[in-house]
Amino acid sequence: MIGGLLARFAETGPTVHVAPAGVFEIGGFTITNSILYGWISTLFIVAFMIWVSRQVTVKPKGGVVQFVEAGVEFISNLVENAFDDKKIGRKYVPYFVTVFFFIILNNWLGLLPFVGGGFHSGENPLLRPFTGDLNATLAIGAFTMLTVYTASIRESGGPIKYLRHFFIGSPWNPLYFIIGLLEMFTDLTRVLSLSLRLFLNITIGEIVISVFSYLGSVAAPLTALPFTLLEILVAALQAYIFTVLATMYLAIAVNHSSAHPEEEDLTEDDVPATMVPQATVPGGSVSG
Repeated sequence: MIGGLLARFAETGPTVHVAPAGVFEIGGFTITNSILYGWISTLFIVAFMIWVSRQVTVKPKGGVVQFVEAGVEFISNLVENAFDDKKIGRKYVPYFVTVFFFIILNNWLGLLPFVGGGFHSGENPLLRPFTGDLNATLAIGAFTMLTVYTASIRESGGPIKYLRHFFIGSPWNPLYFIIGLLEMFTDLTRVLSLSLRLFLNITIGEIVISVFSYLGSVAAPLTALPFTLLEILVAALQAYIFTVLATMYLAIAVNHSSAHPEEEDLTEDDVPATMVPQATVPGGSVSG
């Protein structure tokens, strides 16, 4: 039996569409199947969140509303605790909560049975998971890091003070200067690391589910079920990791600036009396 399945797999194999495919054009711009499903998913997420917000009451409810409330509370605590000044962290809670739910719900919506091979536009699927498109995850990563950089500069007090947190010592020290440049380069690669991690995990999960669905043939729902359940957990984990990393990138810059305030010039009036040198004279002392 196993030999027959492997032989069948070797002859044809499952059709897995990793790259997005165009389905129609608007004003000369090609709309891909992942963008189309991204629009549909976004409309659903917005409508769903509006519905949930209207269901929230002082007395906790069960079901999906409780799940959303728990997620909001969890991410809110995560963001606040990442900052030394919790007041600063609270300002960015709405953004990171939005990022978390946008990614996790897009990941889960991409696992629905009709996504991928359910409908076709020619030879290509009509709908593909939004986060299974590298262009989409790059856009999410770029927008998130742009928000992080903007907030970091604002909270640090300006671009110069923000750049200062990359250098562990005096930037005039050649070793510290080189380390600082490497840190800045590493910081710029975070867009790629966030985007590729999310894209690869979602795409690999999609491929695994497609392979076992193909091997199962008429029993595809049963053969793919364990991997679908696993992908549900992976999708949630990737949304969490993305949010945690983005929060840490912002918190590191802000906390560093708070811990190393710019030194102010001291005048004689600001210096404690015990630090003022004194000249000893016969019969007493005179402040110098």
